[in-house]
Amino acid sequence: MMAQMLAPGAVLILWSLVMLIWMAVTRLPAMKKMGGLGEAKAGGRGQDLEGVLDDRINWKAHNYAHLMEQPTLFYAALIIIALMGANEWDVALAWAYVVLRIVHSIWQSTVNRVPVRFTLFALSSFALIYLAVRAVALTLFFNPGIAPI
Repeated sequence: MMAQMLAPGAVLILWSLVMLIWMAVTRLPAMKKMGGLGEAKAGGRGQDLEGVLDDRINWKAHNYAHLMEQPTLFYAALIIIALMGANEWDVALAWAYVVLRIVHSIWQSTVNRVPVRFTLFALSSFALIYLAVRAVALTLFFNPGIAPI
């Protein structure tokens, strides 16, 4: 069951890289129209492009940043659960989290209406809460005397 538990994490890592590429292929041409990277101020950061580039272009960067935030907790919970012994519910909720985050990414990067985006975020957060509680339960209440050999 370890591989089944870790697979959603691997997919979310790959999805994060897809978003990185989407962000780059959207932002770089827009920046080129403004003079290219050579015209960027020294020490500049992505946040410096807020209000400079069209919002629709920056939405991809916003989502990529989001994928570097909350999912870090997801990866930790996955590893803990995989090491301690996942069950079918753990795997199902891990996949639910990943699917919801991918849908959230597509929504935020294209339509970006907040009520739907918030709903997707909340649903994925509930899945993450389950996984976090499960990771705590598996570690705090683990009895090595009854662990399979």
